[in-house]
Amino acid sequence: MQHRDPDPEEFERIRISQNPWHRNGEVPEALAQRVERSLASELWRRLLQEDFRRFQVVLGPRQVGKTTVLYQTVRHLLGAGIEPRRVWWLRLDDPYLQSVQLGGLVRAVIRASGATAEHPVFLMLDEVVYADQWDRWLKTFYDDRWPVQVAATSSAATTLRDRRAESGVGRWDLQHLTPYSLVEVLDLVQGTGESGSAVHLGGVGETLGETLRQLGEGSLASDAAAAGRLVLLMLGGFPEVLAQWVHRTEGLDSLSEENAADRLGIQMLVSQRFLRSDAVVGSVYKDIPQSVGVRDPLALERLLHVLAGRVTGLLNPSRICSDLGLAQPTFDRYLSYLESAFLVFTLPNYSGSEATVQRRGRKLYFVDGAVRNAVLQSGRSPWQDPVERGRLLENHAMSELRSLALQSGVRLYHWRDGKHEVDVVFDHPSDPLAFEIASSPGHTRSGLRELTLRHGRFGGRCYLVAPQLPVMQPPEGGVEPGTLPLDMFLLAVGGQAHRALRRSLLLP
Repeated sequence: MQHRDPDPEEFERIRISQNPWHRNGEVPEALAQRVERSLASELWRRLLQEDFRRFQVVLGPRQVGKTTVLYQTVRHLLGAGIEPRRVWWLRLDDPYLQSVQLGGLVRAVIRASGATAEHPVFLMLDEVVYADQWDRWLKTFYDDRWPVQVAATSSAATTLRDRRAESGVGRWDLQHLTPYSLVEVLDLVQGTGESGSAVHLGGVGETLGETLRQLGEGSLASDAAAAGRLVLLMLGGFPEVLAQWVHRTEGLDSLSEENAADRLGIQMLVSQRFLRSDAVVGSVYKDIPQSVGVRDPLALERLLHVLAGRVTGLLNPSRICSDLGLAQPTFDRYLSYLESAFLVFTLPNYSGSEATVQRRGRKLYFVDGAVRNAVLQSGRSPWQDPVERGRLLENHAMSELRSLALQSGVRLYHWRDGKHEVDVVFDHPSDPLAFEIASSPGHTRSGLRELTLRHGRFGGRCYLVAPQLPVMQPPEGGVEPGTLPLDMFLLAVGGQAHRALRRSLLLP
């Protein structure tokens, strides 16, 4: 495709259609809903910082709310007194904008906005990877001190990750937007938010371990937290799905395991259809092929379907390759694409040695259990099968922990050695933790004990997590694990993730 500077008439059309605040100084509420997620309430503050300039790139799956976060960021910037003409939006998957060189577009924006070094233009680049050589242009904008401050989004993360190491270090930060956490659902429904969870928990500490150790012995999570967790398990954590549920429901009152199928069943089916048509099909048939040139997206979808049936289990690549007729290198490549598109993630086996960790088996999870159900088109069946419900519960706990790990830079593993296993190791360098996620309070604790015997750094830092368990702290330095109620554990993880987000944005 031939690249050129923008035609003045086309450029003006784009400016008017994509920047409505240039007319009246306001962002339409249809674009920037009043309910904000944590990233939206903080990102604008980072963009205004002048003493440590960095561009910001927001990554996440389709339909997780990245574009909405940028619109809400625009609203905050205008509210902070930034002139509307200094805030610009370019949706780079627009067919016309794809034909224009990004550098030419930004030069036109700088001229039209009157930007200077002292008064830069705040440039929102939605779906930045659709722009040819986007990474080189961002590098140029940064290194040559163009008068721009950039915030961008991307769903198709494959290209982004491949090029970040080459051009992005020291120039832009990655901000991960993941599906709703339990803390955010309570905020959406009740207005509690992170601060509310912090009060309930007794405060959010420097580390997740510190936060958990502050929990009072014998305490349990609230009924509202349990109900919010049911909503996430059945509907998923995507904003549009949750917004529809909030609009149609009386809230979390009286929602329980016993009546969840009746109260949420229809919306569960609606969620699956929505997520399949956009999050799944859009990623498999559009984002990944356009990013890396996959010629057979149907094979990619078949692999995703097989993986959905093996969620929370150990990956057996040779068996999957045999079933699907894939070569091992093709399997490895396709799995990396699905991970980069934020559909699935894997946990390697913890060994205590970086030299051996990559040679051990991996466990598979979906970024959101509702996406997994959408892949399988499973209807209500997961909620009617106790084994399936247990898988969804474990998958959701891992998804929330992964969100915290992305914000804090802590690595996650599972541990398996012979007949002993532990679901997840949170490998914080100074405050490591290990958790077994269970549906029943009577679940075995032998894996946690064995992990502590083999790796003494986990002494007094292991927990069995299950619904209806009370808080019981493990003896300091001991082998016996403690216990945590599942929903209080999820609130702690969500509160810790918010703290880690503020830290990653260099906010106090």
